[in-house]
Amino acid sequence: MSHPIPSRRDMLRQSAVGFGSLALASLLAEDEARAQPNRDPLAPRDSHHPARAKRVIFLFMKGGPSHVDTFEYKPLLQRDHGQPYPFERPRVTFARTGTLLGSPWRFRRHGASGSWVSTLFPNVARCVDDLCFVHSLHGTNAAHGGAVLKLHTGSDNFVRPSIGSWVTYGLGSENRNLPGFVTICPTLAHGGVNNWGAAFLPAAYQGTPLGNASIPADQARVRYIRNDRLPPEVQRLQLDRLLKMNREHQAGAGAEASLEARINSFELAFRMQREMPEVEDIASESRATQNLYGLNDPITANFGRQCLMARRFAERGVRFIQVSHSDSLVQWDQHGNLRQGHEAKAREVDLPIAGLLTDLKTRGLLDDTLVWWGGEFGRTPTVEGGGNDGRDHNPEGFTHWLAGGGVKPGTHHGATDDYGWHAEQDRVHMHDFHATILHLLGLDHERLTYRYGGRDFRLTDVHGNVVDALLA
Repeated sequence: MSHPIPSRRDMLRQSAVGFGSLALASLLAEDEARAQPNRDPLAPRDSHHPARAKRVIFLFMKGGPSHVDTFEYKPLLQRDHGQPYPFERPRVTFARTGTLLGSPWRFRRHGASGSWVSTLFPNVARCVDDLCFVHSLHGTNAAHGGAVLKLHTGSDNFVRPSIGSWVTYGLGSENRNLPGFVTICPTLAHGGVNNWGAAFLPAAYQGTPLGNASIPADQARVRYIRNDRLPPEVQRLQLDRLLKMNREHQAGAGAEASLEARINSFELAFRMQREMPEVEDIASESRATQNLYGLNDPITANFGRQCLMARRFAERGVRFIQVSHSDSLVQWDQHGNLRQGHEAKAREVDLPIAGLLTDLKTRGLLDDTLVWWGGEFGRTPTVEGGGNDGRDHNPEGFTHWLAGGGVKPGTHHGATDDYGWHAEQDRVHMHDFHATILHLLGLDHERLTYRYGGRDFRLTDVHGNVVDALLA
């Protein structure tokens, strides 16, 4: 005589006087209340208030580019090169540093805004009238791991959903055939998948990686996107049968958030087979467009392809796209060899970034696309150790910039001290910056919450204020 196989809930309910079932019910109650069968988690949703931006492209410069060598000119740093830093240093620093180190690069004014940009970024300098610089950003962690997590998730010591996951959770996606959150060549170091993970949010909102930082961009693909063994109609029959079995299970066992997420992932993966290969294939782009991004130069081709892919995802309705520049032999993290390292890194990204901004503007996409550039921290104005060509980590004050998507173009907000160490004027904490990005997307950072483990969580935790001065 055959007996039906009990579900795990039946086992917990019927054994140990049912106490296991009570514990499981308590743990899963909140998640299962959100598991709504037949609901597409990536369906577009209304914003809290009128949005200025529909999507984000985040250009992540991993390692920490030096703000005092790129976009924040400090005349006194140049004048007092070799002198002691005259102000109090942070109580906690990553390494020992010595005297002031003037920038090896010249700064010039550019555009109608008269923005100072160093000779490291001659092409981005042509776009300064579209940029909104934030010179007073500050964080809480001097180590790469904690600072990268803080930048991406708002927390440097807990596993929390990434900003891309929060944005997709709040707004859904405009394209049902693509993920709402894509990360191109992401770094696997310093937090790794946690930097694009959904943590306790439903799995549909985690980032979908194309390759990783150790893979050339022209080889970065969504894995297993093609099924060479079965035609689409047979795959559809398989999925329909599997869906029927899963729905029968749900009818008897109740809603399960994890099962619902898996059903949705199967459906999205099936639909992606039709559209993702076309997005990944840039052969349809003109030679002029490819050259605009630097694909004709081996120095700029890798990052240029990532930026071009970001534009292609953006115009197809992907909500959050991240492009990471990291993990090569010479990084932005120049504790030594600053001149050679920053020259090499800037040369790789300068032309592609300018190409992306120009292309978005030409296509009318910059108005509702928020482009965000920056690293996990800046660098100290003092030289590291006993050398004369390196800077230490500096989370106390650094620069990011935004473009498009409702920010004030050609403007500068805040400043570090006269030498560039501490955010001093109109300080902007990372929570404030995150709150402002969400606001531009039409999301109130205090209302964008998710209940987990008995409390409401949000990207900005219990902090953060929108920086109104950045808004157009």
